[in-house]
Amino acid sequence: MNLFHHQSVKVSRHGFSRRGFLQTLSAGAVAAGALNFRDVMSLHAEELRKQGMSMILLWMAGGPSHFETFDPKPEAENGGPTEAIDTAVPGIQIANGWEKTAAQMQDIALIRSMTNKEGNHRRATYQMHTGYVPSGSVKHPALASNIAREIGDLDGALPSFVTVGNARNDNVGAGFLGVDYEPFEVNKAGEMPQNLTSTVPHPRYNKRLGLMKRLEGEFAGRGGATNVADHRTIYTKASKLVLSPDVKVFDLASESDETRAAYGDTDFGRGCLLARRLVETGVTFVEVRHNGWDTHQDNFERVKKNAGEVDPGFAALVQDLKQRGMLEKTLVLWTGEFGRTPRINPRTGRDHYPRAFNAAIAGGGIKGGQVIGRTSEDGSTVEDTPVTVPDLLQTVCRSLNVEAEKENMSPLGRPMKIVDGGKPVEQLFA
Repeated sequence: MNLFHHQSVKVSRHGFSRRGFLQTLSAGAVAAGALNFRDVMSLHAEELRKQGMSMILLWMAGGPSHFETFDPKPEAENGGPTEAIDTAVPGIQIANGWEKTAAQMQDIALIRSMTNKEGNHRRATYQMHTGYVPSGSVKHPALASNIAREIGDLDGALPSFVTVGNARNDNVGAGFLGVDYEPFEVNKAGEMPQNLTSTVPHPRYNKRLGLMKRLEGEFAGRGGATNVADHRTIYTKASKLVLSPDVKVFDLASESDETRAAYGDTDFGRGCLLARRLVETGVTFVEVRHNGWDTHQDNFERVKKNAGEVDPGFAALVQDLKQRGMLEKTLVLWTGEFGRTPRINPRTGRDHYPRAFNAAIAGGGIKGGQVIGRTSEDGSTVEDTPVTVPDLLQTVCRSLNVEAEKENMSPLGRPMKIVDGGKPVEQLFA
């Protein structure tokens, strides 16, 4: 049944590798000096942007337990009361409470062998977002910022990188890439972002901007040129958005009651619906956050509540993207910073456990209906196809045709790769 009212447009995915692009250039033009290396890379970046690839990260803040999500162990002593349910793909079972996601399993791949060493929330969140462990000497850019830089449309009215949901001040931003690639934060989907609507006529608004530029010019002349440049960048982008008709993308009222009901009447459900609208309008990267997965106590009841909010939003997003012909060009990743202990503590909770956890991934060339990796019978160790954080981020880059080995120069004068180490999980694309 088609729950989403729209006109479907079939979108095909055209992979484009750096090597393939370079091979299409005229060797004679390069040799004759008509194109220098910077020109070549600029053209390559432009071709990547034309592909229209995008990503939606569904971030489960706090670290979801694999037992109560996509790797249930009902027969294990430490499995708890969670039951396993069948999915749309024979042989793949997930935890009860995720029935809508189970129905979309033909489009979703599960990674049951995620493994890491970071068990601190802030450190693991930072690493999962950047690919690097925190360092006092440099603030690494989020992978989302790197992706926005590589394939985003900086000339568009909408920002290339948007975060949705209360970030509790621990979102990782652009780091040394600069303000152009910082995320635009939407605290609550379904409401227009604060200060986004101009309350004065556009001509008067533009006059005010002109006055601000004159004041900035005076400050720049007194030694504040760097600060003024960043300030102007932020205000230019904000003004372009305020004055653009694309600002209506944040208003969900135009969606049918049936569509909104499918995503769920929750902040997360509305966040997923907004994410679809954003990528449909040209945004490159959207992160939708769901808090509450740090279940040191009452794990089973709290996960039941969380799943009741996340399950319909996740499933509807995948289904909606597919029906619109957008799934092949939109990568959807569900994950948190780590997992939770196989042992159930005295407060019926599970504690931090990076050694074994899971993730779910769909779209962007990923083959759904498969499981990567396996954990032991008690869920304590990865027994097959371990996938590290760098492996996962390499897989993201592989999907979006972003060159993971590309280096950016840090403020310390040290070149830093977009993803340092790891390799893509090629089975996901088979």
